Amino acid sequence: MRGPKPAPVELSDPERQALQALVRRRTTAQQLAQRARIILAAADGSNNSQIARQLGLETDTVRQWRQRWLGWQAVALDDVSVADRLADAPRPGRPAEISAEHVCQIVALACETPSRSERPISQWTGREIADEIVKRGILPQISPRHAARLLKRGPCNRT
Repeated sequence: MRGPKPAPVELSDPERQALQALVRRRTTAQQLAQRARIILAAADGSNNSQIARQLGLETDTVRQWRQRWLGWQAVALDDVSVADRLADAPRPGRPAEISAEHVCQIVALACETPSRSERPISQWTGREIADEIVKRGILPQISPRHAARLLKRGPCNRT
């Protein structure tokens, strides 16, 4: 039983080379390499079912990445790289309320000795640092666990 024919994928030489480089590179995340394989197979003329069987994927997955790639076709490769085109779409959710500036202030606070804040302790605990963050007005509220997590993750490890 034949279904609708998928839209053809045409690749420029730089796009094909970038996709092949992603597939060959040992440091490429497998998820990204798999998506590159989908696009390369689609450009070689395979339909969604053939690609799905060849790569051991669901047809819906192949269809989704073919459509996403086609959506990027109008954008120049210089503007959006191949890796960015194959990246996950932003997910919905609540926007972050703790900015990088807040984290810097929290880290600076943690670098101070607790006695400077008139706390009768020798080391910061999650509860003490959370109380001090609220007292200084850095944030209106923060849980002790989240305050400790921010410090453990560190300012340079935020993603």
